[in-house]
Amino acid sequence: MQDNLIPNQEQKMRLLPIGEITEYRQVEEALQKREKCLRKQSKTLVQLAKSKSLQQGNLKAALREITEAAAQTIEVERVSVWLYNIDHSKVECIDLYDTITQLHSSGMSLLKANFPAYFQALEEQRSIAAHDACNDNRTQELSETYLSAFGIASLLNAPIWLGGRLVGVVCHEHIGRIRQWTLEEENFAGSIADFVTLAIEASERKAVQEALQQSEAEFRAIFERSSVGIGLVDMEARIVDVNPALCQILGYNREDLFGKRFTDYIFKSEGDLELYKQLTSGNCDRLELERRFLHKNGQFVWTLVSISLILSQNGEPEYFLAMIEDITERKHTELELCESKEAAEAGSRAKSEFLAIMSHELRTPLNAIMGLSQLLQQEMVGTLNDKQKEYIDCIYSSGEHLLALINDILDLSKVEAGKEELFLSQFLIQDLCHYVISTVRDQAEEKNLQLITKIDQQAEFCIGDERRVKQMLLNLLTNAIKFTPAGEVCLEVKKVHQGLIFIVSDTGIGIDSSQFKFLFEPFKQLDSRLNRQYEGTGLGLALTRKLARLHGGEVTVESVLGKGSQFTLFLPNQASLQEEEKQFSGEIFGVDNDQLVEKPSTVKTHTSATNEVANAVHYSSSNGNSYQPECKDDNSCTDAINRVSTPHYPATYVTKKILLVQDEEQTAILLRDYLQAIGYYVDWICNSSDFWERVQNQKPDLIFLDLELVGEISAWDLLSTVRQNPNWQDLIMVTITSNTIATNNDGPSLDCCYTKTTPESLRDRALQAGANACVSKPIGIVQIESILMQYFG
Repeated sequence: MQDNLIPNQEQKMRLLPIGEITEYRQVEEALQKREKCLRKQSKTLVQLAKSKSLQQGNLKAALREITEAAAQTIEVERVSVWLYNIDHSKVECIDLYDTITQLHSSGMSLLKANFPAYFQALEEQRSIAAHDACNDNRTQELSETYLSAFGIASLLNAPIWLGGRLVGVVCHEHIGRIRQWTLEEENFAGSIADFVTLAIEASERKAVQEALQQSEAEFRAIFERSSVGIGLVDMEARIVDVNPALCQILGYNREDLFGKRFTDYIFKSEGDLELYKQLTSGNCDRLELERRFLHKNGQFVWTLVSISLILSQNGEPEYFLAMIEDITERKHTELELCESKEAAEAGSRAKSEFLAIMSHELRTPLNAIMGLSQLLQQEMVGTLNDKQKEYIDCIYSSGEHLLALINDILDLSKVEAGKEELFLSQFLIQDLCHYVISTVRDQAEEKNLQLITKIDQQAEFCIGDERRVKQMLLNLLTNAIKFTPAGEVCLEVKKVHQGLIFIVSDTGIGIDSSQFKFLFEPFKQLDSRLNRQYEGTGLGLALTRKLARLHGGEVTVESVLGKGSQFTLFLPNQASLQEEEKQFSGEIFGVDNDQLVEKPSTVKTHTSATNEVANAVHYSSSNGNSYQPECKDDNSCTDAINRVSTPHYPATYVTKKILLVQDEEQTAILLRDYLQAIGYYVDWICNSSDFWERVQNQKPDLIFLDLELVGEISAWDLLSTVRQNPNWQDLIMVTITSNTIATNNDGPSLDCCYTKTTPESLRDRALQAGANACVSKPIGIVQIESILMQYFG
């Protein structure tokens, strides 16, 4: 269509079609509307940038301003801010502004797992402009649960990013007819999301600042009110700040200390400079030193000083922080405790020495009394009449009773002094029960009591100190028999998850429950009238409980007066020690780790020769000192003991030579007279100086060697040298040991290089050193006879 020109004097008029004018006006109106929207959006963004709530970090108020401004600017009914929770599993509505009600609300949430497409779009797209939200692939998941409920037709959502991480979304919701979102509106929604990010950052900064201010206030309060002195010192050792506690410790006020050198008040020690260098170089976190400070009054103050570094912003050391605690009173107490400790240690050493002396001095005469009594009982020096036999039997039984009493006192003293050590091994429950029952059977038969044994089939092995376990059970069984006039005594063994339970029950006189608290106290019987009726010291139960606790177990009691008592000994599992014990036994005794680990018998030889007595009788110790025969078979045991109880003469007519190396005169006389009486030639020496001459000249067939021999050359050296000489490999060596060795804190009395000085450890060591067999004091005739029969027939 061409323009029509109509001449009118000097002007020319241009005519336009009506349709083209309408289109031009529409474009112009659209541009004006777009320009108006942009100005409105720009004005809103400028206002938000100046918001005091946003600048001050007030997140709640800032979000209210942002949602209201966004709703009014792009003219939507609802604007909301949603943020992810801690585990990022859902978004929660922090603020929602409704323009219709002009109210703010919060609290709704959307689970991420229920709307996977929507949340994926948030993470991948700059914004979600859903014109038809119910049919848009990105938002249609929300239609049933959210969009339809509020009548939302169109959605304009902008993700909120913080530090490169999606933290939430700003939602612009249009209600009613479908709305076409413009590019400018999408850009504006993104800007609103950025302002939410700024509001969150400002809020976090405010929280950090408040926490820092709170921390500084708390530190200042601690600094001012702390009872520990605190000083801030620069890198040139000048005091920058001190708290009142440090002023009190040093006797100065703050003004006196400011700017002074910290080192002017502290007594330095050699090596301090090197320690400070390690601290400043970062080789250690802090220094802890005990140093003296000089008080204003000239006195010394002992302190515990902890020094650490405070770094500058660039990581360089800027200050020393010194924490100073006054320990002057503690130092004085420590000095007093040191003096008390030295006195206690001296007392402990004196006690240990006393125990060692008492053990030796008491056992030496007892050894002679019991040994010579046995010789008289066997009528080796002449026939006795009935009254003499009665007296000798009384002497021997009294000696046994006195020996048991001494053993209990010394054992209890060792346990209380912390000197007792447990030597754990694995042993059979069946053998244990057979031993203790056979040991007390004679006592029970004298009172016509029935002995009952019940062993759980699952209770096969026990791990513990075998000698001490036997001792505990014998104490309980002996007590049960002692206080049971008629009826029965029962030993029951049960396997429980935590360990083993040994139950000793009786039908005796019982115990009043009010007396239970005194039951395990040493040297105490519950009723003084019982002292006259039942002999004893009251040590057995006290020692039993202490030994049980030494194993990690316990002893408990249940009793009804007049009906009987039940004592329960619990020993916990020692599974962790089982493999160690197997390995140890394999190394020492050549036992295969896959085989049963058993402790070596009292008489251990290096030959496979056996004899009738050795097969029939197993000698073991119930209390560590008094040996009793344990019969494997009733008939063989009886026959063997009958033969042993009769004076024995060697089967050969060739007199065997025995060298007795013993410095105790009474023990030596006992052994010499007995051995000579049964037909042996005996040469006795009381020291080690004549040993080599006698061995070379006399050529003995057997040597009894006391391991406690005193002299320039120890008995251990003699034993070792004999075994190293190829000419004396077949010489029979039998060692004699004390059955209780008391030691002090400095180490064993026999050998400073050997730390285990129990009877078992000494016997084991002697066997390893080359001894053929070992006997323990007090020496029994049965022990000597079994050894002689084994080697000489």
